[in-house]
Amino acid sequence: MAAAPSGLSTPVPGSGSPGAVAVWEWQDEFGKWRPYQGSVCSYIEQSFQASQQKGKRLGPGPANNSIPLGHADAMLAPYVIDIPSLMQFRQDTGTMRAVRRHLFPQDSAAGQGVIWEWQNDEGGWSPYEMNVCVFLEQAYASGHQHVDLGPVGYNYDVNLVSQVQTNKTTLYRRSIQRRLDTPYPVTAATGPLHTGMACSCQQCLLNSGTGPITTRYRHSINLPSSSAVPQVSSRTTAVSSSGLGFVPYNKPALSGSRSAPRLNTHGAWALPQPASTGGPSTGGPSTGQPASNGVSVPNLPVVMPKSSKVNQALAASTEPELVVRKYLEELKDAPADEDCIICMEKLASPSGYSDAYECKIIRPETVGRLAKCQHTFHLLCVLAMYTNGNKDGSLQCPSCKAIYGEKTGTQPKGKMEVSTFPRSLPGHEDCGTIQIVYHISRGIQGPEHPNPGMPYTARGFPRYCYLPDNEKGKKVLELLKVAWKRRLIFTVGTSSTTGESNTVVWNEIHHKTEMDSNLSGHGYPDPNYLDNVLAELAAQGVTEDCLRP
Repeated sequence: MAAAPSGLSTPVPGSGSPGAVAVWEWQDEFGKWRPYQGSVCSYIEQSFQASQQKGKRLGPGPANNSIPLGHADAMLAPYVIDIPSLMQFRQDTGTMRAVRRHLFPQDSAAGQGVIWEWQNDEGGWSPYEMNVCVFLEQAYASGHQHVDLGPVGYNYDVNLVSQVQTNKTTLYRRSIQRRLDTPYPVTAATGPLHTGMACSCQQCLLNSGTGPITTRYRHSINLPSSSAVPQVSSRTTAVSSSGLGFVPYNKPALSGSRSAPRLNTHGAWALPQPASTGGPSTGGPSTGQPASNGVSVPNLPVVMPKSSKVNQALAASTEPELVVRKYLEELKDAPADEDCIICMEKLASPSGYSDAYECKIIRPETVGRLAKCQHTFHLLCVLAMYTNGNKDGSLQCPSCKAIYGEKTGTQPKGKMEVSTFPRSLPGHEDCGTIQIVYHISRGIQGPEHPNPGMPYTARGFPRYCYLPDNEKGKKVLELLKVAWKRRLIFTVGTSSTTGESNTVVWNEIHHKTEMDSNLSGHGYPDPNYLDNVLAELAAQGVTEDCLRP
C-alpha cells in the first residue's frame, strides 16, 4: 500500500504560498466535495482575488458580491457564487450549495491538471475530491500499485494497475481513470497547503461532515460508494428539491466522517475562513431572507439573458404583461430604502432591465407588490423573469418561492404507470407497496427546453419508484400524479451525475428508487421521507388543494 503522506504544510504567515494553486469545489448533498473544472476555477479565483483586493466582500451590489459562472462556462449560466457566504446559488430553481477554496502545491495533481475519476452508475465519469486526486497521484508517481483510501476518508482499495476501486466491506468494484485537464490557477495567497491526506486544519475539520445538507433548497445527486454506500442501483438517480420545512433525510453517515457543527451562533451556516459547510455564511451583515430553518438565503440578482428573441416576443404579445399585472398590485410610492432583488437596484430607481426590455404598458420605474407574500419588485424585472421562464401563466416569487397560479414544467412526453403488491417496505411492515414506473423516450427538444430543435437523451428508463401503500403514501401518489400531469417530475437539462447535457433529469422532487435498504439514501426505511416529499411537492405548488374537486 502507498505510504500516507503528511497531511498539511503551513507556510510562514504573511509570506504567501509560492507555487500554490487554488481549487474551488462545491459540496454535494452527502457532504462530499466536487471540484470545478480548472478553467472555471481560474475564473472564480480571478474574480475572488479582485474582490479581495478591493476590500468589498460585503459591499452592496452584485458586481462586488457575486461571481456568475456562466462567464466561464455557458453550461453554468444559471449558477452564481455569492462571495460573502461562499454559496453557489442556482437562480432558476433557488438551489443553494456550499463552495470552498483549498490551496495545493503547484507540483501536485491540481497544479499539473491531473484528474482522477470514478465510473458512476450511468456509465459516465465523476471526479474525486481534489484531496483524493492529489493522494492518488502521489501514489501513482511513486510507482505504487495499490492504494488504501482510508486516510482520505473512503473505505476503498484502489488498484492503480488495473484501475479498479474496490469497497473493502462489500467488495463492490468500480472502474477509475486518470486524465489530464486544464491545470488549476496559481495564486500567491496565504494559507495552508493541502497535500493529499485527510487534513486537520480548522476548515477541513468543520467541513468533513457527510450528512445531508438541509439548506432551504436542496438537490441531491449520486456519488461514489463509500463503506456505507456499497452499491447504487443502476436505475437510481434521485433528486430532492426546492422546498421549505425539511426534516433531514434518514441517510447514514459515511465512513471516515467526523460529526461537525453545521450552524453558527447567528443561525447561518458556519464558514471558517474560505471554506464552508452546507450553506455557509461568514457572519457580518447579510441581506438574505431567513428561511424557516434559520438558514440565511442571500439576495442575489436574478440574471436573465437579454436576448433579441425575448424582445421580439414581448413586442408580439401583451400576455406576459397581463400575467404580471394579475399577480402584482402597483404601488404609488416605491419604498425608498429597499432593493429589488431581481436587478439589485433601489426600488425608487428605474429597473435594471429597462435597457433590455421595452414595454409600452409597464414603465421602468413602476413597482408592484405580490398579493400573498407582500414582496415588492420592479414590474419590469418580474416581466423579464417571467418571459425568460416557462411562460405558463404562473409566477413564483424569487424571494420566498411562493407560487401564484398553476405552475407547470418542461417534462418531455412519457407514461406513468402505477401498481401495487403485498410485499412491505422496511419501516412500513403494516402495509403493501405502491410501485410507480416512469417511461420517457429520447426525442427532440421543444421551445420550452434549453436547446430547441436539438435531440435529448433519456438514460435509465424505465425508472422504478416505491411508496408505502398506506394513507399517507396514497396521498403522495395522488399528488405525484398531479405533478406528472403538470410536467414537474422530470425536465431536460444537464445530469449532475455524469455531466451529460441535453438529457432527461429529475426535477427537484425526491423519489425512492430502492426497496430493501437505505444505504444509498434512496431507499427504505426513512421515517421522514413522506413528509419531505409532501414539502417538496408543495414547493412546486402541488398541495392537497389540488385534489379537491
